[in-house]
Amino acid sequence: MVLILEANALTKSYGDTHALAGVDLTIQAGEAVAIMGASGSGKTTLLHVLAGILAPDGGSVTLHATQPPLVISELGDAARSQLRREAFGFVFQQGLLIPELTAVENVALPLMLNGVPRAEAEQRAAAWLGALGLGGMEQRRIGQLSGGQAQRVAVARAQVIEPAVVFADEPTGALDSATSSDVMDALLGTTSARGRTLVVVTHDEGIAARCGRIVRLRDGRVVETRSKVADMEYIEGETR
Repeated sequence: MVLILEANALTKSYGDTHALAGVDLTIQAGEAVAIMGASGSGKTTLLHVLAGILAPDGGSVTLHATQPPLVISELGDAARSQLRREAFGFVFQQGLLIPELTAVENVALPLMLNGVPRAEAEQRAAAWLGALGLGGMEQRRIGQLSGGQAQRVAVARAQVIEPAVVFADEPTGALDSATSSDVMDALLGTTSARGRTLVVVTHDEGIAARCGRIVRLRDGRVVETRSKVADMEYIEGETR
C-alpha cells in the first residue's frame, strides 16, 4: 500500500491537560481507519491535527499525496486552510450544513470556494447527490431532509472536491442504528471502496468494526492498533 498520512511524536496540550502525548500513526491510501477511545482520550484532537485544523505543539504530520510530500504541521493558518479546501473532505456529527442553502448549494459550496463556476459546481454537486440516493432532493433545504438524508448531503459535500482524505468526526453519533448503517455505507462506498482514504472518529464499536483498522487511544497515546486482513484480525503493537 502507498503511504498517504504520517504522524510522528505528536503532542498537544490544553493547559495542564495533555490531549496528545507522543502519537505515532501512519495511514495508507485507500484505508478506512477508525479512531476510538473514551471521552478525553485525544481522538478528536488527533483527527483535527491530522487534518490541519489544529497545529500540534510538537511532532509532525506529513501528507504524502503530494510531490514532494507536504509537512502540514509546518504550514501557517492560511496555508492549512487552503489545504483543507483543496485536499481534504470533512463530515461532522451535526453535518455543519448551511440551513439557508439548498442541498445542491451546500454540496457545490466547496467547489465554488475553489473557483469553480456556479453552474459547473452545481452540476457536479447534483451528480454526487444522485449517486448517494438523493436525486430529486437537490432543491430541498436542510430542514426539509431527514437526519440520514442530511448526513448524506454532508458526505456528498466532503466528496465533491475528490479529496485525498475524508475525515469524519462522529458522523453517525446523532443517528439511530439503521440510519447510521446507511450513512456508513455512503462513507465507505465513496472512500475505501473507490481507493480513497477515510479516517473516522467514533464511539460506536459496530461502525468501527466496518473499517479496515481500529486505532485506540488512552490518555493521548495509541494503546492498540487492530487490523483486518483477509477477514482475519490481528493486533499490532499493543501496549497496555
